[in-house]
Amino acid sequence: MDRYNELVDLINKANYEYHVLDNPTTLTDEEYDNYLRELYEIEEKNPDIIREDSPTHKIGGVILDKFEKVTHKIPMMSLADVFNEDEIAEFDERIKKEGINPKYVCELKIDGLSVSLRYEKGILKSAATRGDGVVGEDITANVKTIKQVPLKLKEPIDIEVRGEIYMSREMLAKLNEERAKNNEPLLKNCRNAAAGSIRQLDSKIAAQRNLEVWIYHLPNPADYGIKTHYEALDFMKNLGFRTNPNNRLVNSIDEVMQFIEEKGNLRDSLPYDIDGVVIKLNNINEQQIMGYTVRYPKWAIAYKFPALEVSTKLLDIKFTVGRTGQVTPNAILEPVMLMGSLISKTTLHNEDYVINKGLKIGDTVLIKKAGDVIPEVVGCKKDLRTGIEKDFVMTKTCPICGSSLIKKDAIYYCVNDNCDKKNIENLIHFVSRDAMNVEGFGDNIVEDFYNMGYLKKISDFYDLRNYKEELKELEGFGDKSINGLLDNLEKSKQNSLEKLLFGLGIRHVGFKTAKILARYYGNIDNLMKASFEELVNIKDIGDIIAQSIVDYFNNNQELINTLKEKGLNMEYLGKVEMNDVFANKTFVLTGTLESITRNDAKEKIESLGGNVSGSVSKKTDVVIVGKEPGSKYDDAVRLGITIWNEEEFLKNLK
Repeated sequence: MDRYNELVDLINKANYEYHVLDNPTTLTDEEYDNYLRELYEIEEKNPDIIREDSPTHKIGGVILDKFEKVTHKIPMMSLADVFNEDEIAEFDERIKKEGINPKYVCELKIDGLSVSLRYEKGILKSAATRGDGVVGEDITANVKTIKQVPLKLKEPIDIEVRGEIYMSREMLAKLNEERAKNNEPLLKNCRNAAAGSIRQLDSKIAAQRNLEVWIYHLPNPADYGIKTHYEALDFMKNLGFRTNPNNRLVNSIDEVMQFIEEKGNLRDSLPYDIDGVVIKLNNINEQQIMGYTVRYPKWAIAYKFPALEVSTKLLDIKFTVGRTGQVTPNAILEPVMLMGSLISKTTLHNEDYVINKGLKIGDTVLIKKAGDVIPEVVGCKKDLRTGIEKDFVMTKTCPICGSSLIKKDAIYYCVNDNCDKKNIENLIHFVSRDAMNVEGFGDNIVEDFYNMGYLKKISDFYDLRNYKEELKELEGFGDKSINGLLDNLEKSKQNSLEKLLFGLGIRHVGFKTAKILARYYGNIDNLMKASFEELVNIKDIGDIIAQSIVDYFNNNQELINTLKEKGLNMEYLGKVEMNDVFANKTFVLTGTLESITRNDAKEKIESLGGNVSGSVSKKTDVVIVGKEPGSKYDDAVRLGITIWNEEEFLKNLK
């Protein structure tokens, strides 16, 4: 018994050093193999003395008839997914509204399957899947084969922890190599391979798959006197659990963004798959203040990286009319889940896009989310065609008013000024968030007011007060709602010039260009007098944009005068201090700045006449580099672009 106990403890220590600490010091490979063989011999002759934490359990051998159901004492909730910087900022704002000055823990979102481990007096008693969050499946026999899961903790305590089981990329490659030799179907990806392995009824098969695990959550930290999530991670690590070395405590949402950028750049170099970053409020008391929804904690979110492609059927191609009269083909898709959203339609941009992709109605197509948000058709699987697919034909008439279309720059336009759909879209755009930001005007309300004759052109918004009594009689409207709409319209008159310029819907003028123009000219009268030659000399204003601006103001002076009469502000309200170092130059920020936040740095640059871009290109003038910069720094070096460190940036600001 003394020798048996000595071997179990010695081999468990070696396993912990090798698989958890990644720092083997106790045994050589030869010693490990000899001791394990000796342990087998003792257990074979004395099966009644086998300890629950014996390393021989890692080899497997248990064959189950089925997986038993397990009820979680503490529900295993999932996390709400977010897909862009705005949604992360909204999460931060919700927390701050509760009077909390938050610190966060950022963790890699491992692409595997969740597991709950329960220990009694330091000995592993059960392991279960998430299931529906309340009831999961007992996978204890298979989890015992995972080398990073301790069968015995360093302290004899009762505890439950949660983590993620996964398969490494290297292991998937080895498995598929063997399966190919045996003419077996290949495993599609690491996550599916891990899920399939952990659900094997024969634990010996699970053991051969060399699954791994990271532990990331203690569901009841207060029971152990723990006050922060970061302390909980250390607590679990000290008990013998494997926690991810990439976990990081950060002090602000800017540092969260830096973590996401940094780990996104390292994503392909990791030995395992990640599909995002988990952001958790660090303080446990503050977590309790935020509370929970039915499905999610309100103190944590999961930012998802851009999804891999998914396939679905292209059922049809329909045409829509936008605010500029542009007629766009749109894909009608067999609904498919992508990054947490059910996708059933998406834009196909223009005729050339459809032709270049070789799309036919009835094709199996691949889609992904461009920029983390907008679904995009990236191609089709021609080898799956059956012969019943239909060729795409671009419409030559407006799908709303029937007018003949004209083609300009590969785009088809409806030029009928009385086209209802075009006019409605233009009105919707004017009151949208990035434009005049008039709260309360949803798409349906704008369309209803248009159809009733109250709205026909942009200036009509500011005449709605004349129809106050009539509007109150409409179904769904009353004093409060109508007064709210009218008050919001009145407030919008004080918007800075760039919001008005964007809201006017000038072709090719997006919000960034509108801000450049507003800052450069200061007021709308100066802009209206600008010549084509003058406009093209402004950085980021090319020939096409310049001509569009000139054409717009030549044709819409009456509208501008009407808006002036109704009291709309025509001045740029931002701060402008043109500085030769920054004016009309494009900057890119990368890495963590220590003495200034990224948003403050952006505002400083723009206030001095510069522009801030999110990516490095040949048009970039300067890349400002903080600590732990991402790939943008490498791009700057490759393109020979000027690079400033934080000290140089601050010096130039002064």
